[in-house]
Amino acid sequence: MRIPFNRPFLVGKELYYIAQSVLSGHTAGDGMFTKKCHQLLQDKFGAKKVLLTHSCTAALEMAAILCGVTQGDEVILPSFTFVSTANAFYLRGAKLVFVDIRPDTLNIDETKIEQAVSEQTKIIAPVHYAGIACEMDKIMDVAQRKELLVVEDAAQGVNAKYHEKYLGTIGDIGAYSFHETKNFICGEGGAIVINNDQFIERAEIIREKGTNRSKFFRGEVDKYTWVDIGSSYLPSDILAAFLYAQLENMETINIRRAEIFSNYLVALKPLADEGRLQLPFIAQGCRSNNHMFYILLNDENTRNGLMDYLKSKGILAVFHYLPLHLSPIGRSFGYYDGDLPQTESISRRLLRLPFFYDLKQDEQDEIVECIYAYLKGKA
Repeated sequence: MRIPFNRPFLVGKELYYIAQSVLSGHTAGDGMFTKKCHQLLQDKFGAKKVLLTHSCTAALEMAAILCGVTQGDEVILPSFTFVSTANAFYLRGAKLVFVDIRPDTLNIDETKIEQAVSEQTKIIAPVHYAGIACEMDKIMDVAQRKELLVVEDAAQGVNAKYHEKYLGTIGDIGAYSFHETKNFICGEGGAIVINNDQFIERAEIIREKGTNRSKFFRGEVDKYTWVDIGSSYLPSDILAAFLYAQLENMETINIRRAEIFSNYLVALKPLADEGRLQLPFIAQGCRSNNHMFYILLNDENTRNGLMDYLKSKGILAVFHYLPLHLSPIGRSFGYYDGDLPQTESISRRLLRLPFFYDLKQDEQDEIVECIYAYLKGKA
């Protein structure tokens, strides 16, 4: 593709820091750059504890273990999300209870959560789609009244806010992604955000293969041993070195992404005004991190036709997600076509446009021109 959907980028001292990590003699997990990332993220977001992981998937799996999910527990989540959100809890034996999404923000419909709660419900897992916050006040209210835990999937929401609180820091646990398609990247990577004091010590243990190795390195014990379940959830310090350079430049990246988002929004608004497509919606009180730019077409055929047309011009636009409740695993919980109408409609009509830090103005102009040409019947 001449214009890819995503293109990894350098913005600061990524390669220099990688060299520093190698020369330090410690490129495995929890080296000096991992610690720098932990401190920067904790200070920036006001989080009690942040621990890097090798992916957001790993962070979500850690969250499921920390929350004590076992066979028969129920977890409420949207069907419109990446499989990792569901699989983290399914791995622990949970029953997944899918809730439909709002047609404006594409986030879980907070008004439908309470009716999905049962005696077996243990967790609500909201997903902040496109870096736009779920209605967390209402979600936290339900959780507190029903004595439930909240795990925020903020994979797309790093540095976005809900009423002055950073996404991932509102529930009991948050999960971030630093995958190459996200705002701040290191190829593969993530972080778990611990906001509930009772989980902090155990999180370190689970992340270190179920050992108290972190205490050993801090000199709190004279040897470490196996004390709990866990796995190797640490990223290499080389990845942390790359990430640290990105995190140092969060505001520079934010400014550029805001420009790209605004350019799309202004350029495509006439088509939205004509009813040919729907543009992203940011709810009042939310500060988006401009993670992505999507458009909603009027039907699946139009979406697929536009996607194919863009591809023929060397432009890669993509769609997601296939609804999880209609997947083979989702159907095993008793879900059928038509159960979540908004999710099913949105998934058939959404198209994500190329969006990355180095996207050039002429590239963006060409994308917009092609969208106009196709939707105006001039292609």
